[in-house]
Amino acid sequence: MTDDTKPSCEQIIDILPDPFVVIGRDYRIVACNKAYREQYGVADDGIVGRRCHEVSHHSDVPCSQNGEHCPLDEIIHHKRPTQVMHVHFDAEGHEEYVQLHATPLLGPDGEVRYIGETIFRIASPDEDSEALLIGRSRPLLRMTSLLQRVAPTQTTVLLLGESGVGKEQVANYIHHYSTRSRHPFVVVDCGALGDNLIESELFGYEKGAFTGAAQRKKGLFEAANGGTLFIDEIGELPLPLQTKLLRALETGQVRRLGGTDYIDVDVRIVAATNRDLAAMVAEGRFRQDLYYRLSAFPVRVPSLRERKDDIPRLAEHFLARLENADRHVPLSAEVIERLLDYDYPGNVRELRNIVERAAILAADDIIRPDHLVFEERRAPQADAHTLSEAGSPVRLLSRRTGRLTDEAVMQALREAGGHRARAAERLGVSERTLYRYIRRLKEVQTES
Repeated sequence: MTDDTKPSCEQIIDILPDPFVVIGRDYRIVACNKAYREQYGVADDGIVGRRCHEVSHHSDVPCSQNGEHCPLDEIIHHKRPTQVMHVHFDAEGHEEYVQLHATPLLGPDGEVRYIGETIFRIASPDEDSEALLIGRSRPLLRMTSLLQRVAPTQTTVLLLGESGVGKEQVANYIHHYSTRSRHPFVVVDCGALGDNLIESELFGYEKGAFTGAAQRKKGLFEAANGGTLFIDEIGELPLPLQTKLLRALETGQVRRLGGTDYIDVDVRIVAATNRDLAAMVAEGRFRQDLYYRLSAFPVRVPSLRERKDDIPRLAEHFLARLENADRHVPLSAEVIERLLDYDYPGNVRELRNIVERAAILAADDIIRPDHLVFEERRAPQADAHTLSEAGSPVRLLSRRTGRLTDEAVMQALREAGGHRARAAERLGVSERTLYRYIRRLKEVQTES
């Protein structure tokens, strides 16, 4: 092949099916392929020399100044490839999530001269999908970048974070972008079930396995076959059941209560906890081998106070899902300012409750700052033995046993006047955990 017939660099990168761009240290584009030009709607002769953030972000400043993680800055500093999640504007001006894979291009002196950046579009979930993560703050995009990497694999994921941050939403996101998305996404909350119920729910039972077992029932492992099983509050799982769970994870087989045969299941596990599992392992309250099996890919879900930039978007998202939402969206600057001036110890769940309450108080009027009702900030309790304000031992019982009981739940509901959020606070559990316990209690009463 002669020099005249050798393909140019532009011809070579045009072969690449995904958008690809070469960027200098000054953020200026020095080369790109046809897919890149088409994705961002720029002419062949109007791209080289422009800054990358002008093309993809419609911004006059680098993305790092808009709260995103800049791959160019990262590579110049560390001289190694990186992957990040960004929000770009496509050729029609619509926002889209993209995964950037960036690689350093070094000069003869070993210093970074340019970066090569491949852009992978992420198909947006359906509008009604619960897998959608709302927001574009830097902490959320960093987490989403990790989720996009692990979702297509079969790796077990452990979600860590405070109560109310949306760990179930994150688990659903992983399932949605996995190869299992057409199969079931099944949830079990260990904090809402007693020891016997957890075992029968997870593994199922045969007819006559125990009193009341009038017929065979499949467990959640079987129900999730081919899909994803989300085990919430995994730290509440009793030690004997930790052994059974580990065996199921290692062998891909389960045995129903009262049964003799093992059943093959193909399930991906996503677990979550707001507890320190490593400390529980050191204290002998959680199996070390199970901990290492679950924590193959740990992901920390940021608290809402760490991603306050997402509060306006989240608030309007919650409002949009309410009846007659068009009266309240968008929120006024005064309302948003007040929403931002709060730390949300209950995280996203608390924000949703505040927004829904404000919509109710506003009735047919627009939402005003005085419609926002925040919980009074209380000083933290001295220790786990401190009684609740009414002197009730309910919180003490819940913390000591790590397990809800019918008596404790009913007592908390009575003292809270039937208010679930206050009852959950007295019990030391999330409102969702209490709701599931009550729902399960009603199902048991109906069956009996």
